Amino acid sequence: MKKIFIINGGQKFAHSGGKFNKTVQDWTTEFLSKNNEYEIKTTHVEDNIDLDKEVEKFVWADIIIYHTPVWWFQLPNLFKKYIDDVFTAGHNKGIYKSDGRSRVNPDINYGTGGLLHGRKYMLTTSWNAPATAFTLPGEFFDQKSVDEGVMFGFHKMNKFTGMEKLDGFHFHDVEKGATIENIVIFKENYTKHLEQTFKNL
Repeated sequence: MKKIFIINGGQKFAHSGGKFNKTVQDWTTEFLSKNNEYEIKTTHVEDNIDLDKEVEKFVWADIIIYHTPVWWFQLPNLFKKYIDDVFTAGHNKGIYKSDGRSRVNPDINYGTGGLLHGRKYMLTTSWNAPATAFTLPGEFFDQKSVDEGVMFGFHKMNKFTGMEKLDGFHFHDVEKGATIENIVIFKENYTKHLEQTFKNL
């Protein structure tokens, strides 16, 4: 039985209620709960966080699934704090040992001191920006994908811990395009992504 840890990085702030990422988390749980192949644990960054228990969840899991909106081209503040606090608490407790270098030759092997080898992670993000902002010449993101651009550092963070990246899924035009019809399409496309991803594991 594979062990899945799902993290909801959404939060209430300004005009955001965090509802869409809760919905995506529900879709993920619904998909994984269709059979008895998966044991699931969850965290919402707005919860009261026990750092040692969160470290244990990362160490326990086979697959970590992150759900997050993107605010001002970064993680929401509570999600960033969660990562900073939990990963730091995980030093020599299963998340990472060091930055991987030695004093003998400090110029090489940076980023190889992680302890989460054998785990995989998947990232979903939600954006006000349309998908075309990342793909069309002259548009805002200069034809760099979410993973190559804004979330590049997030992926390096996970690689630092030793985890392996699974293909993620990015929801675009969520704010202006969140019609009932589009929500149905979002769910259909995301469920197909989950089916494809998990059948290969």
